[in-house]
Amino acid sequence: MVAPDIEVVRFASNFEYLEGEFFLHSALGKGIDSINPNLAFGGPPPIGAQKANLDHVTAKMAEEFGNQEIGQLRAVIEAAGGRGIKRPLLNLSKEVFSDIFDKAIGFKLKPRFDPYSNSINFLLAANLFPYTGLVGLVGATPLLLLPQSRKLAASLLGAESGQNAVIRTLLYQRANETVHPYNITVAEFTNRTSTLANKLANCGLKDEGIIVPRSLGAENRTESNILAADVYSRSYSRTVRELLRILYASGSESKVGAFFPKGANGLIARSFLIGSNVTKS
Repeated sequence: MVAPDIEVVRFASNFEYLEGEFFLHSALGKGIDSINPNLAFGGPPPIGAQKANLDHVTAKMAEEFGNQEIGQLRAVIEAAGGRGIKRPLLNLSKEVFSDIFDKAIGFKLKPRFDPYSNSINFLLAANLFPYTGLVGLVGATPLLLLPQSRKLAASLLGAESGQNAVIRTLLYQRANETVHPYNITVAEFTNRTSTLANKLANCGLKDEGIIVPRSLGAENRTESNILAADVYSRSYSRTVRELLRILYASGSESKVGAFFPKGANGLIARSFLIGSNVTKS
């Protein structure tokens, strides 16, 4: 794999770490280090991740998805000739999620949103992650030079798309349900978090909730929106800058925070932090 391709796929490792730690901790109460500590390349364990109070189906889904992220990490590291990035410091505390959901809703939720408290809260929080990886891979694939690099990206994209579809389907089944104790439906939560992602990324419409006006539905015929897609029902695409603006929850690829309090790792992510006081990894 040539150098530019290596850095693109290594950047994707940030998402594998983020999703893997969130899913595994939520399902099992332990993360990547409990399965293969060598994959962290000396990076610190996540902050605030914990076992969630999940029903059986959601717990098994989270466990499976977490293990899939480990497999994807191994694939990326192998493709990069064993040159993995150090696991970035991840903040998966309920405080980070509650801050993001407060921003999305537009006021402080009381009690504060806790992704680990029950299955529906977990699914609403999980909805933030595979979709971000999905649109990132759609954006990254055309940048890759070699066929084997594009094949890897396509295979990762397939898995991320599947995870995203499962999570959104489970949410759609409960779309009109009011999330206790908030007077807000599941569908409205997804609309608000999607709007926040678009605002942070500063890129226009590239994220959508699970129920939309017919003008945004497939062929302007549906209000259901289990798979977010453009006017031609193609997956949306995001740039690296847009992804980091969302995951830092700062609206800037150069201002770290939220899930990545010290920034994402790899040459691409760190290039936006040159001149900052963030320690390089």
